[in-house]
Amino acid sequence: MFNNKIIRLGFLTVFILIFGAFGLNYFENTPSLMDALWWSFVTITTVGYGDVTPTTIGGRATGVIVMVFGIGLLGMFTATVASIFVEGKLKEGKGLKAVTVTDHFIVCGWNYKAEEIVEELRADLKMKERPIVLIADLSEQPIEAENVYFVAGLVTEESLKKANISEAAVVLIISDERLDSHSSDAKVVFNTLTVRSFHPDIYICAEITDVKSTQHCKMAGANEIVVIGALSSNLLVQAALDHGITHMISELISNKTGSNLYKMMPPEDLIGRPFIDALTELKRDHNAIALAIESKDENRFISNPSMSYAVQEDDLFVVISEERPQV
Repeated sequence: MFNNKIIRLGFLTVFILIFGAFGLNYFENTPSLMDALWWSFVTITTVGYGDVTPTTIGGRATGVIVMVFGIGLLGMFTATVASIFVEGKLKEGKGLKAVTVTDHFIVCGWNYKAEEIVEELRADLKMKERPIVLIADLSEQPIEAENVYFVAGLVTEESLKKANISEAAVVLIISDERLDSHSSDAKVVFNTLTVRSFHPDIYICAEITDVKSTQHCKMAGANEIVVIGALSSNLLVQAALDHGITHMISELISNKTGSNLYKMMPPEDLIGRPFIDALTELKRDHNAIALAIESKDENRFISNPSMSYAVQEDDLFVVISEERPQV
């Protein structure tokens, strides 16, 4: 609708511009058609330099037509363009506009922890400029930040297409604290299934409240599941057994402070060598401490590998480092 209106107004404005140029050139016998076109443009834009001035009745009549219609049409044209930008911004704020970003993270749902999740993502170097798209059943964008986009609605085919799910890298599905534990987990499982049906290969991280829902969430297609209740219970027990250890764990899982947990590819010179060599050289060359190995061959994490474990080409190190190691 707006595009058609702009095209019509643009054609009418150009018509008045050309009409004024030919009219002035005919009645005033101006030195050149370009001078007449210049006068017509200056008159329409209300600049009025006065370097070309009509003196004949026909020339002045042409000037009146150009001023009345040209200025009005130009005003309508600029107002229509401005309204398109305003409407686009309003639609963006209300989550009605489709996003065109790629290789982005999608956060499905909104709760009291969601803003902190976005801040944690932004605290990591590889996420500083990476786009984040929020899909939430809210009337307006809940957080204003650079490269953070909003799509309003539930996790459906329409909202996922607006979030450009086909070009996304990771999806985070968070629980709904407004619902009871059973209903919240059921919603997470349903959202996981919906996302997986539209993107079979995307990596999905899901948050549930009851460990009993873990199997359902896995069957729905979640790659990684965080159980809120179980995690907090385990941390509470560790705090009681080894006082203060939770402070270190909190630091390791937060991107905002201190050292963090990262995954890194093994340097080429470490492939085939024992883990004890990797432990020493990673600390010396990268100031990183290796805690575990993600074995692609065995499809599992090996915590605290034996000293003689031979590092494989497809292995990934899980390390503690002050910043993301670059290999």
